[in-house]
Amino acid sequence: MTRFHHHIHHHHRAGAMAGLLVLLFPIWFPSLFSPLSHASPSAFAEWNAPKPRHSQLLKSALQSETSDAQRSDLWNPLTNQGWKPCAESSSVPSLPETSTGYIQVFLDGGLNQQRMGICDAVAVAKILNATLVIPYLEVNPVWRDASYFSDIFDVDHFIDVLKDDISIVKELPSDFAWSTREYYATAIRATRIKTAPIHASVNWYLENVSPILEMYGIAAISPFSHRLAFDNLPMDIQRLRCKVNFQALAFVPHVRALGDALVSRLRYPSDTRSALGTNNLPETTDANDKRQAGKFVVLHLRFDKDMAAHSACDFGGGKAEKLALAKYRQTIWQGRVLNSQFTDEELRNQGRCPLTPEEIGLLLAALGFDNNTRLYLASHKVYGGEARISTLRALFPLMEDKKSLSSWEERSQIQGKASLLAAVDYYVSMHSDIFISASPGNMHNAMVGHRTYNNLKTIRPNMALMGQLFLNKSISWPEFQQSVIEGHQNRQGEIRLRKPKQSIYTYPAPDCMCQD
Repeated sequence: MTRFHHHIHHHHRAGAMAGLLVLLFPIWFPSLFSPLSHASPSAFAEWNAPKPRHSQLLKSALQSETSDAQRSDLWNPLTNQGWKPCAESSSVPSLPETSTGYIQVFLDGGLNQQRMGICDAVAVAKILNATLVIPYLEVNPVWRDASYFSDIFDVDHFIDVLKDDISIVKELPSDFAWSTREYYATAIRATRIKTAPIHASVNWYLENVSPILEMYGIAAISPFSHRLAFDNLPMDIQRLRCKVNFQALAFVPHVRALGDALVSRLRYPSDTRSALGTNNLPETTDANDKRQAGKFVVLHLRFDKDMAAHSACDFGGGKAEKLALAKYRQTIWQGRVLNSQFTDEELRNQGRCPLTPEEIGLLLAALGFDNNTRLYLASHKVYGGEARISTLRALFPLMEDKKSLSSWEERSQIQGKASLLAAVDYYVSMHSDIFISASPGNMHNAMVGHRTYNNLKTIRPNMALMGQLFLNKSISWPEFQQSVIEGHQNRQGEIRLRKPKQSIYTYPAPDCMCQD
C-alpha cells in the first residue's frame, strides 16, 4: 500500500496544525514512538531528528492562504527571453581522416559530475583528433554504485548523435585490451596521464597528451573530472560540449519509461491507484487526452549525511549529531575536509548551509505554494529519515517520490543503484513545471543549465538571504514572506549570460544558445 492511497486533499492550511502536532509528536517524545528504540544509545540519538527550529513560522505557514493571483503568477511558464538552443556547430561537422589514437577517461563523482566529464571527454577527443572509448565510470565511495555507462545512458544513441563529430568505440580493440583500470592501479604507466590540471587549456592537451598518443596509440586520463577549461576554447568545441549534454546523452529506455510513468501519475493523480495495481508501466498519457493535466514542482532535497557533514553546519540535532558528523568527516575524508573555522551563524550568513527539509518547506510556502501543490521529492537518503521530513510533509501533504508513485516491480531495475535512481529523478525534473533545489551542487547546476537551455522555470534559492532570515528568531510571517518573495523575483529562470570561469553546463548562454 503506497502513501498515495492515504492522501487527503486540504483546501486550506488552517486545519493542518493539529495534523502537524500528531506528525511531530514522535519527534518531541521519541522514546514513546521510535522504531529504533532497540538500537544503541548513540545510533538512537543521532537519528533522533530535532524538534522544528522555526515553529512560529511553521505555525503561520500552515494557517496562511495563497491568493489566486499569486498562485497563477507562480505557475505561469517563462515567457520567451529572446534566446533559443543552438548546439549545432557553426561549421559542417567533420571527422578527421585518420585518428591519432584512443582516448580513455576514468570519471569520478556521482551521475551529474560524470555527465559533465563525459561532455568534456568528447571535446578532448575532438581537440586531439582521437577516438573516444566509451568512458569508464569509477565507483564513488559515497554512492557506491558500480554501474557502467551503458547501464545509464543509451550508448547507440550517444554514438549516432556524435558520428559526424568524433569517432567513438564501445571497447578497445584486442591490441589494447591490456589498458584497464587494474593495469593503471598497480604501477606508474607511460600511457596514463595523471597530471591533467583542473580546467586545463587546449594547448595543455596538445602539448602533453598528443605526444603520448603518437608514441603509444593510446592515452588514459585519470583522474578526469573538471579537466577542461570553460574559457578560450574554439566555438565549435563549446558547441560540441552542448551537443553532448543536451542531445547525445539520453537515458536507457527503461529509465525513460519509468520517468514517463511517474510524470503521468503526477499530472493525472486519479490514474495512480489503478496503475499501481499492475506490474506494467502504462503508456504515456495520450496527447489527445481531454482532461486538464495538473502541474507539479520537483524539489531536489540533497540532505544526506555526506552533504550535512561536508557543510560543517549545525542542523539542530544537538551534541550527538555534531559528534556523528565530525566522525563521518574523519572516516570518509581522512581530514581533507576540516571542521569549519567559521561559527554556524557565520556559515548561515554566507549562505553556506544547505536548507533543511523544514527550511525549504517554509521557503516554498512563502513563495505561495500551498497544500494543494503536488510536490515530487528528488533525493538520496535524507539524513534523519522520515522524522526530518515530517514538517515538509505537513506543509505539502501531496508530496510524492519514486516509491509512493510506483511499485517495487516497476523499480526493480534501478533498486540499490544510486546513479539510476538519480537518472530517474533527473528525467522527472526535466519534465516538471518548476524545479527548485535545497542546496547548490552538481544536480542543481546541471538542472539550472538544462532547464535554461529549454526555457523552463527553475527557482534558485537565495542561500545567504535564507540563512539570514532563519537566524532572525523574532521575524513575523508577513515579514518573512515579503523578504522571500522580493529576494527571489529574478531567480526563477531568467537567462544569465556565462561569466569567465563559470561552467558552460550551468550557464549555456551565449555559448550554446543563439539570440532569436
